[in-house]
Amino acid sequence: MSLTPKKSLGQHFLIDEHVAENIVHQLDGFDFSDLIEVGPGKGVLTKYLRKTFGDKLIAVEFDERMVEHLHRMFPELKERILEKDFLEFDWSMLLKTPVAVIGNFPYNISTEIVFKILDNKDKVNVVVGMFQKEVAKRICAPYNNKDYGITSIITQAFYDADYLFDVMPESFSPPPKVTSGVIRLVRKQPPLSIINENIFRQLVKKAFSQRRKMLSNALKGFEGIEAAMPEEFKNKRAEQLSVQDFIEISNRLAAGK
Repeated sequence: MSLTPKKSLGQHFLIDEHVAENIVHQLDGFDFSDLIEVGPGKGVLTKYLRKTFGDKLIAVEFDERMVEHLHRMFPELKERILEKDFLEFDWSMLLKTPVAVIGNFPYNISTEIVFKILDNKDKVNVVVGMFQKEVAKRICAPYNNKDYGITSIITQAFYDADYLFDVMPESFSPPPKVTSGVIRLVRKQPPLSIINENIFRQLVKKAFSQRRKMLSNALKGFEGIEAAMPEEFKNKRAEQLSVQDFIEISNRLAAGK
């Protein structure tokens, strides 16, 4: 059976053993009961994960060809290699927590993977992921930065985000046309206090829908915003507010309902 990459699945197989080992080492020192590898492909990360983390590993792979290949390579994993779309993964099967997530994430769904993790953040304490570099920078960007936006804020409200290192195109087969970046997300302890996460997300999305405008204009029509937004924020743009600033506004909105 051919194991050529499928463009439709955004497959770029990591072939650099040194990079693979370095990615796995980014989990050193963290405590978790289960470790989910997203899109293991040919198993270059899986090999080191299996060696380091034993039977904690659960590999979630959508491509049936790769699942067969992984079963041949790692027969000892047996039922812990799952032929599934990670975006449809049933988190209720994880009876033990906390959970770690790791992977060379397919570029075409990498942001969706982050939001899937955020939807299950109470279970996930650490994430190590490889993304297209511009997406990785966006997730980790601080405020007052051109890369700072919706994904940055919603992720950093729950996780400390660190950009770890670049990965060059020649580390993959086929080589992508862009540089990749590895990041680590660590669940904030204690978590920040957000009264209503739905209001928080709506606020952030609305603020960045017209990011060049001052917040007083960008958020016009958002119910309760006049009373909830501190005066000093009104003549700022969305990218000039910190994560904590957005939480403060959203909490005022939630308290006023």
